Amino acid sequence: MLAEIFATLFNVIVPLSIPVIAGALLSRYGKLEIKPLLNFALYYITPFLIFDTLMEARLSPEDIYLTLAYSLLNLILLAVVANFLGKLLKLPANDIAGLTLISSFTNAVNYGIPLMLLAFGQLGLEKASIYIVMQMVMMHTLGIFFAARSHFTIKNAIKSVFALPAIYAVLLAIGLRILNLNLPGGLSTGVSMIAEAYPPIVLAVLGAQMANVKTESITRNTRITFWTGMGMRLLIAPLIALLCLHLLEIEGIMFSTLLVLSCMPVAINAGILAEKFDASPKVLTKTILWTTLLSFFVLPVLIVLVK
Repeated sequence: MLAEIFATLFNVIVPLSIPVIAGALLSRYGKLEIKPLLNFALYYITPFLIFDTLMEARLSPEDIYLTLAYSLLNLILLAVVANFLGKLLKLPANDIAGLTLISSFTNAVNYGIPLMLLAFGQLGLEKASIYIVMQMVMMHTLGIFFAARSHFTIKNAIKSVFALPAIYAVLLAIGLRILNLNLPGGLSTGVSMIAEAYPPIVLAVLGAQMANVKTESITRNTRITFWTGMGMRLLIAPLIALLCLHLLEIEGIMFSTLLVLSCMPVAINAGILAEKFDASPKVLTKTILWTTLLSFFVLPVLIVLVK
């Protein structure tokens, strides 16, 4: 068991840590500007990543149904609990929006893909890819709505979803899949090249955000939101995931991959959206940092247990 845990740490965490460290060093000593990179990721790389993933994933009807049902049920329960706790603690609207982002979205793409491949092999990665696609789609639709409503009207928050190209990438990919069409070889290669640039850039942004955590001022609401978010992601989210998996009677390798992906750290894109829409970005940055650090120890143990 210990050997498997250390193998996971060495083969997954070390490669992922390189761009994170580079981003932190660039932020500290090279004066790396985060906001231009945020816009670069949202408006350029993310749509290509979503489109490429949707076009390449091998989907079966049963996998689609179960993963879709699980993803939506899990998201709804997490968002409801987060909003309930936010209102119970009398947090302002932007902190409730940040708490919802913390609770609802995990780092299933950059961290999850290599972790799934190492832990569960190619079959596990194929099962996980469906959930990963759902996380990306919901992040750039419902996630934008959660973040934007902290200071927009509902109407403007909905408009903000369609102001970003990610939603159009989703619609285009679904349309092509339904029609059983593929991009010509050259276009497909170009899309994949852009999509492959996603992980190192957003991980570098994560490193830059981590480097700036200690310099952020902390208010009472920030502390309350931070600790509530940590409790949601580390304790309540796994319990809700187990409940959803039980209700849908999901078993086998899909059970293992969905549970592990649901226990991942807070999504990097949640921090990107929080920065863009002022949905308590200081809290998001801190929770991304600490849930990521803790995951280095928690996830290898969880993987060994579910296998």
